[in-house]
Amino acid sequence: MKIRHFGKTQAIRLQLILIVPFVLQIFGAVGLVGYLSFKNGQKAVNDLADRLMDRTSISVNQHLEAYLSIPHQVIQINADAIRMGLLDVRDRQTVAKYFWHQMQAYDLNYIGIGLTTGEGVGAARYDGKTVVIDDWSPKPPNNVTNYATDNKGDRTHVVTIYDWDNLQEPWYTEPMKAGKPIWSRIVTVNYPNHPYIAASAGRPIYDANNRLLGMVGVDIHLLKLSDFLRNMDVSSSGQVFIMERNGLLIANSAKEQPFTTIKDEIRRLKAIDSPNPIVQGIAKQIQQRFKGFQSISKDTDLRLDFQGELYYVQLTPWRDPYGLDWLVVVSVPESEFMAQIDANTRTTILLCLAALGVACGMGVLTSGWIARPILRLNRASEAITSGNFDQAVEDSRIKELNALANSFNQMARQLRESFTALEKSNAELEDRVEYRTGELKNALSELQRTQSQIIHSEKMSSLGQMVAGVAHEINNPVNFIHGNLVHTQQYAQDLLGFVQLYQQHYPNPADEIQIAAEEIDLEFLQEDLPKMLSSMKMGTDRIRQIVLSLRNFSRMDEADFKPVDIHEGINSTLLILQHRLKDRLERPSIKVIQDYGSLPLVECYAGQLNQVFMNILTNAIDALLVARDDPEKSHQQLAITISTEVTDRNSVIIRIADSGPGMSNEVLHKIFDPFFTTKPVGSGTGLGLSISHSIVVSSHGGKLTCVSAPGEGSEFIIEIPIAPRQVL
Repeated sequence: MKIRHFGKTQAIRLQLILIVPFVLQIFGAVGLVGYLSFKNGQKAVNDLADRLMDRTSISVNQHLEAYLSIPHQVIQINADAIRMGLLDVRDRQTVAKYFWHQMQAYDLNYIGIGLTTGEGVGAARYDGKTVVIDDWSPKPPNNVTNYATDNKGDRTHVVTIYDWDNLQEPWYTEPMKAGKPIWSRIVTVNYPNHPYIAASAGRPIYDANNRLLGMVGVDIHLLKLSDFLRNMDVSSSGQVFIMERNGLLIANSAKEQPFTTIKDEIRRLKAIDSPNPIVQGIAKQIQQRFKGFQSISKDTDLRLDFQGELYYVQLTPWRDPYGLDWLVVVSVPESEFMAQIDANTRTTILLCLAALGVACGMGVLTSGWIARPILRLNRASEAITSGNFDQAVEDSRIKELNALANSFNQMARQLRESFTALEKSNAELEDRVEYRTGELKNALSELQRTQSQIIHSEKMSSLGQMVAGVAHEINNPVNFIHGNLVHTQQYAQDLLGFVQLYQQHYPNPADEIQIAAEEIDLEFLQEDLPKMLSSMKMGTDRIRQIVLSLRNFSRMDEADFKPVDIHEGINSTLLILQHRLKDRLERPSIKVIQDYGSLPLVECYAGQLNQVFMNILTNAIDALLVARDDPEKSHQQLAITISTEVTDRNSVIIRIADSGPGMSNEVLHKIFDPFFTTKPVGSGTGLGLSISHSIVVSSHGGKLTCVSAPGEGSEFIIEIPIAPRQVL
């Protein structure tokens, strides 16, 4: 029998088998976690940078829209006041004082008018603080007088006299040429210790007969845009700047100004020439990449390398309906976000090395703990194999393994119980967080609604005070003129009677008297003077009616809860809106059908209820203007029907219906929601109907509903208790 001997394979020590896989697993797991942590950190940086720039761009855009809408609101108010005859452009003294008061209400550089005759007047804040008045006649030299003013807007003394040709200035010529509201070119003047850099808004003005009178303009600070950008919390080394499409800087967040002064003359800087190296470098790279700034038509995100550092850059075009076309640039260096990521990476590497060292030590100890019992068992087995059966193998090792197994099972059981309790606690915590989040969202929504109502109420209160003040100021001189016209008419009749009596007794007057009578056309004067005085009396009667309607609408003397004639409030509101109801070149008049019932006096807040009538009637007029543009309805009569009645529920109902395009069910369900509007951006805030609903329901305990369908117009139904419980 042959015995085959197999060669011995190279054996590996048990300790290596236990240590090496253990160490490799630990090293691989820690390294993978570190790598994924680094990658996730980079992704988080990108997301954070994008969100930061989006938030910054949105904040800048919102500020620009709010800040640059003020000048056009002011010139719209002034143009309407002139068209309605509330502001006489020939009375430059009164117009200047009116502009002075507007300067107290708005943070503007200049408010003024320039007439086609070459004369004009304006109120200015040249030094940024003090309001002065400019008053000029048509032609130089020395045609402009600058007056200091007191705290009431009255002129105190002449500050300076200088030359200025109104008809040759872009401030006047550009809006007149455009024939609509626009922004003129940016004005730069170097006043001592206060550079004057402003955007100028202007629009033509017309009288009630649509005759061109000139233009009204407003200048607004542009340096304050830089102040706003500097106060934004972007980053320690990030930059935000705004420029025109020709590259000239409007504003920037850097400490350097966006202009320079050369020989007492202010010169605006281009972004590529900015003294701030970051603004200059970013602008040059943008210009090179897009071949200029004109081709950037949408929001664009870039990654630019400047001086060896990566910058996140966002380009946002900003435009408005009046001709502004600017570019908002937000840049943030990557280092602002990567510093913590790099620190975390270094920490991860150190932790990996430490974990590797600990794993090696633990592997050696663990292998020894496992190998020693096995070696003892192996020695006992070899002794038995050699014939030494008198061996005793302690079974303590098995008990230890059993104890270890029991301990592990107990530990696993405890861990399962702990994790179950933790998951339950986590679920409860998430439920509480979700509940509290819902409460906070509701509270925030209610706070925003309340804040919007307060702002609107303050605006309407200010408007009411202004209207009442203007009505009071107009009422006094008109009453004086109206009262004296009666006596003037009587005196004129007496004088004309005296002249007729003289002609009867002296039919052949002297030649000199006969010549004078022919020169003044005495016969025509005797016939026309009574007619002229009668027309003047009719005019003053009309002005008194308008003033009375303005005072009734503002209700400054009836802010309390008191009995009011509802019809009087509706009529006053209609008279104020008369300029939107009458014939115009672009559309026929809007017919108002008044079907009034017999109503008792209603206890209410008269001023607030007039706001409701104003909001609903304004929306009805806007809806009819939309219907006018519809070819299928352009031939129909534009009409608003107002009816009132008393119900058997001790309340009154006011119905305001229009023949407009109507609303879909989806729109109808949202019309009373705050900030919901179907009008274009800049034409409405979406607060009017929401606040009207609050006034009727919350303040008066009534109901405000709307019935509408597409193509069938809309009807708003207001129900107010005749004697409601007063709601504070």
